[in-house]
Amino acid sequence: MDAVQAANSGHPGAAMALAPVAFTLYNQFMKFDPANPHWINRDRFILSAGHASMLLYGTLFLHGFDVSLDDIKAFRQLNSKTPGHPEYGHTPGVETTTGPLGQGLATSVGFAIAQKFLAERFNRPGFNLIDYAIFSIAGDGCMMEGISSEAASLAGHLGLDNLIWIYDSNRITIEGDTNLAFSEDVATRFKAYGWNVAHVSDANDTQALTAEIARLQALKGAPGLVIVNSHIAYGAPTKQDSHSTHGSPLGAEEIRGTKQFYGWDPDKSFYVPAEVSNYANDIKQRGAKQSEEWSVMFRRYLAEFPEAAAELQCMMDGQLPEGWDADIPVFEAGAKISGRAAGGKVLNAIAGHMPLLISGSADLAPSTLTDLKGVGSFQKVSYSGRNLHYGIREHAMGSAANGIALSGLRNVVSTFLVFSDYMRSSIRLSALMKLPVTYVFTHDSIGVGEDGPTHQPVEHVASLRAIPGLDVIRPGDAAEVAAMWRYAMQCHDRPVAFILSRQDLPVIDRSKYASANGALKGAYVMNPEITVPDVIIIATGSEVSIALEATEQLLAKGVKARLVSMPAAELFERQSIEYRESVLPSAVSARVAVEAGTSFGWNRFTGLTGAGSFIGIDHFGASGKPADLYSTFGITAKAVVDAADALITKD
Repeated sequence: MDAVQAANSGHPGAAMALAPVAFTLYNQFMKFDPANPHWINRDRFILSAGHASMLLYGTLFLHGFDVSLDDIKAFRQLNSKTPGHPEYGHTPGVETTTGPLGQGLATSVGFAIAQKFLAERFNRPGFNLIDYAIFSIAGDGCMMEGISSEAASLAGHLGLDNLIWIYDSNRITIEGDTNLAFSEDVATRFKAYGWNVAHVSDANDTQALTAEIARLQALKGAPGLVIVNSHIAYGAPTKQDSHSTHGSPLGAEEIRGTKQFYGWDPDKSFYVPAEVSNYANDIKQRGAKQSEEWSVMFRRYLAEFPEAAAELQCMMDGQLPEGWDADIPVFEAGAKISGRAAGGKVLNAIAGHMPLLISGSADLAPSTLTDLKGVGSFQKVSYSGRNLHYGIREHAMGSAANGIALSGLRNVVSTFLVFSDYMRSSIRLSALMKLPVTYVFTHDSIGVGEDGPTHQPVEHVASLRAIPGLDVIRPGDAAEVAAMWRYAMQCHDRPVAFILSRQDLPVIDRSKYASANGALKGAYVMNPEITVPDVIIIATGSEVSIALEATEQLLAKGVKARLVSMPAAELFERQSIEYRESVLPSAVSARVAVEAGTSFGWNRFTGLTGAGSFIGIDHFGASGKPADLYSTFGITAKAVVDAADALITKD
């Protein structure tokens, strides 16, 4: 209450109501070491209802994490450890960034998947190295969001009995009572998903809560849901159960009255009794003991199972295994292979040397070609499989991928590019958290052809490029695919999205054109012999071969045309000014960009807004053969040549 009032901003109601719930979890069930917040075998707590962030910050402070009372007093202030919603990497003890409702729940499923996989791979008789549990608190809003349904369905199917969700049913939303829009039987819904369900009628009844959580944990083969009834802003004399307390401070007088109801001194703010501090010290000692016992066990494990221990240590250190890229294929010049097929070959070559790499798809692995060969499927009967079947649940897939990455595993998720919209919020959070998730989006343009405009993602590449911290990679041929997979695997602080073609593309003859390793800088000159160009042609993906044809036609008639392949615009923009100038010299204003998508965002490279500077498609596509679509919509070598001629003449 005091923190929200001091900030004059925040959500006090749920934090007040759920304090007994968080207290019960941290004191009765969770193992953690505040001095070692990244200990791999700690239990994970995720506040999906991220608006109640003071519940988490207060809990972390009281239990000895590196969150001070001064940090609490600085709640929601610039550069404080206690931002408005929990942020991973910003506050010790925060496991994932939450706020968009339902995201935390779906991310917790990823944590649970990773725990099952790691336990299956590393545990040995007498060595339960990996046996942590995952807890998440959600509200009515989380339950309404579709992502929670996707995630719960998946978790039930997989039998993730290491996962417990606590649903705070306070029956309040911003607009008023939940009966305005929400009247379903949540318990029956979750039983249908295959969950075990419990009910606690009063959030203050910590004994009942303890008993029900313990009962659910003892039941194997299914995740558990505890439905807890609470009173938002519990104890507030006039505002308890009022939707006004969801997102507004209580006010000084209401806080005084609430403290009196609690038996607290109403004249003391941010007061922590000595008995609480002493209790926190006991918790610290308990956690330190748990962590040290695990370290002793790991040292014994290292002696008995050195190879497995080294593999786990490599993961904990965030390192790639030695020789991970030894078998990345070299593609023969002149061959024709689609971006997705090349990507699948490279992915499998890497996966053969990275046993902790998992690949998953939203029911499209036969089309995205991201299935890993010979390593089985992750299923309830076998958690050692490395192919995840997410079903048609793109949004939950994206969030689960975040949870898997937060657990230390590298993972790939795939679907058609047009469906990336279904998981955009999850992608955004992976970028915000700087997680090394690899997205593979295939069927990348009007080249999808006969499936028509519903499946032709003309605006999606530009949309993904708008997400800060996400590298969007659209390789021009199989050689660039291979080069950029090397880049993606070495990215430890950002997600990468591959945009790959359905249709075959010619493998460019690198004896005539620059090495595909130039792609590692995001963009490079493919014909560096053109030192002083008359015109620069910039292309990505399947349009590189079109631009190459146009370049050769221009060169044949005496026009000094420079061809630039730009598979990763964001990566290129992070290069030095000198390098960028060497590729796109500012003195050359005649530039033509070619991409089978919308023109949005290309002005920063063409430097022009007039007609002819961009060859693409600023409208929806149509159903037809790919070659006919490219011709009809003017994405051709002839169109590139004509645009270049017009610009040179204009200059």
